[in-house]
Amino acid sequence: MTDRLAELNLSALDPEQLRAATAPRGPVCIIAGAGTGKTRTITHRIAHLVSGGYVNPDHVLAVTFTSRAAAELRERLTMMGVARVQARTFHAAARGQLKYFWPKIVGDTPWRLLDNKFALVARVARSAGVQTDKTTLKDLLGEIEWAKSSLIAPEDYPAHIGPDRRDCPVAPEQFVRIFEGYERAKVTPEGVLMDFDDLLQSMAGAIEADRGVADEFRSRYRTFVVDEYQDVTPLQQRLLDAWLGDRDDLTVVGDANQTIYSFNGASPEHLLRFSTRYPQATTVRLFRDYRSTPQVVDLANNVIGRATGRMAGTRLQLEGQRPAGPPAEFTEYPDETAEAAGVAERIAALIRSGVKPSEIAVLYRINAQSAAVEYALDSAGINYQVKGGEGFFQRGEIRQAVSALGQAARREQARAKLIVSGDAAGADDTTADGAADDASFAGTGHLVGQVRAALVPVGLTPAEPTGAQERARWQSLEALVNLTEELAATTPGLDLAGLLGLLRERAQAKNPPKVESVTLASIHAAKGLEWDAVFLIGLVDGTVPIRYALKGSHSGEAIEEERRLLYVGVTRAREHLELSWSQARQPGGKANRRRTRFLDGLVPWEKERDEQRAREAASRPGRVKGAPKDACAVCGTRLTTPEQRILGVCEEHAKEMDQVLVTELRSWRSALAKQRGVPAYVVMSDATLRAVALKAPTTPQQLVQVPGIGPVKVEQFGEDILGIVRNYS
Repeated sequence: MTDRLAELNLSALDPEQLRAATAPRGPVCIIAGAGTGKTRTITHRIAHLVSGGYVNPDHVLAVTFTSRAAAELRERLTMMGVARVQARTFHAAARGQLKYFWPKIVGDTPWRLLDNKFALVARVARSAGVQTDKTTLKDLLGEIEWAKSSLIAPEDYPAHIGPDRRDCPVAPEQFVRIFEGYERAKVTPEGVLMDFDDLLQSMAGAIEADRGVADEFRSRYRTFVVDEYQDVTPLQQRLLDAWLGDRDDLTVVGDANQTIYSFNGASPEHLLRFSTRYPQATTVRLFRDYRSTPQVVDLANNVIGRATGRMAGTRLQLEGQRPAGPPAEFTEYPDETAEAAGVAERIAALIRSGVKPSEIAVLYRINAQSAAVEYALDSAGINYQVKGGEGFFQRGEIRQAVSALGQAARREQARAKLIVSGDAAGADDTTADGAADDASFAGTGHLVGQVRAALVPVGLTPAEPTGAQERARWQSLEALVNLTEELAATTPGLDLAGLLGLLRERAQAKNPPKVESVTLASIHAAKGLEWDAVFLIGLVDGTVPIRYALKGSHSGEAIEEERRLLYVGVTRAREHLELSWSQARQPGGKANRRRTRFLDGLVPWEKERDEQRAREAASRPGRVKGAPKDACAVCGTRLTTPEQRILGVCEEHAKEMDQVLVTELRSWRSALAKQRGVPAYVVMSDATLRAVALKAPTTPQQLVQVPGIGPVKVEQFGEDILGIVRNYS
């Protein structure tokens, strides 16, 4: 056994990784921070269990969050000589299991995967008397998926709207009718339609209800590994519980600091309570960050270190292991256009310094933020790709390229047959049709040369062409060649036929190669990825945290998830990290935006700027010493208008108050004025609302001190105002 373990090179693991990889069979919880080598740890744990004779590889099921992660896990295990382990997503695993067990569960009634849920939901909505557009249909489907993944029945949904901060697109009773109608409509005379949640639900139900199915499944799979465990939904946990039964041979890997999918029903509770459920579990915390420089790691620690609420105690303090790098950059721009142009300029500088475009990413909170950056990059002549757009293997040029490779593979097979039959002349003829002879492949490898030759008719030229469309096509083809080089290097003896098989698996796993262009992506879409340089843009309150996270009685939890989202964005960077925000949306617009609260105290130059402003204000003539009612509370400048005196600050510092809070206070005032049938100013003046936003009182005693609010208004409106302030502070 020692010799076999030596082949795994366990000496390459750090002490924590080694402890996790070699832990005994049974429950193991690996708390793996960003960049701490969790995939290496998982693969070595599986390989250790297999090579040590503790488990049969055919009895291991590893579950990942995405198809791309599953494909990467399979590739790594294959390279380690552990090829028979199953690595799938929850849905892919359940689909395969259901196909096998369906006849035993249901009999001859056929089922098929529902490939167009939109059409079905639209039909059901119309029958329920609800007229919907495409956007509403997407929202309806999203709510149905959330409810099913959260194990919430249609009739119970209305009770969860408030506590779970659901934004129901129609009246709750209408949604219940649509949800129930959708479930009924999937049972047809031709058979049963299954959506992805049904796969999990049906397989869990089958194991729970049928002892024969349970025994057969559990005799097949006995050891389980679950990645990204902080993001499992209640439905996924139910299926996992069904798989396990009363066994505990389970390894989970996760990080509560990276919980960012609560809106989809994901919950970190199972990770947080793992040691309670399994008191005998081995728990290992991976904290050595091998991805990012100490400068990036320090900022990440500072961002998440201010977390509050139930997960504050789960923080993992990362320790950077890489050499020092440049400090994180913080930039404030006058408007979004200037921000996009500035980011494009910085990207161009990085590319000139030697950073590959494929190692640069621009990340944002919402997809709509990409528009200005796309224009700026295009104007600067910088290639980019928007993650979440058309898939690499679905592009027209790649489809043509794969077809050309298929033809080349068939020619190679025909040539091999002719050689075996002794027809050397015929074999020579087969190389003349669009292919080069073996000598032309010298220096680049035989397979890579074959691929390049096959792609010449499709548009692969020796040099990158001009023109946006032609350049994009060439980039895709060149990326396919680069992928071939990677696969050939890790798969000895790979030929064209084998390459096509690997490409098909990559296409199914949605695992494209790197294209030499800058990546634009939402922070959610960037989860699990990393780049040498990352630009986090649009970091203003109302975007990060997103506006809807600031509303409602449960806004505290939502705001903390937004903090974790920024943490995930920061930890995507290996070396260069730049964070930016703009004061206005449009050029010349009002500079009333507030930089995200999550960077409070973390922007080095802000303290110096504020001190400089105070020094300048102190030297201005007109400051009235000893007369606080007539002087700005921030800088001491003389107040010259009644509104400035009410606010207690000058015009310059009035601009810095929380505009998001002012907007919400105005909405509250408008609703109250409408209810009472009086003008809005009768309830409270704009100046008083701005004073509330500036002072941000949290108690009745503090509120009564705000200019324009006395004891009567505190008694009438105090509870409402303080509640709004607490939600937005």
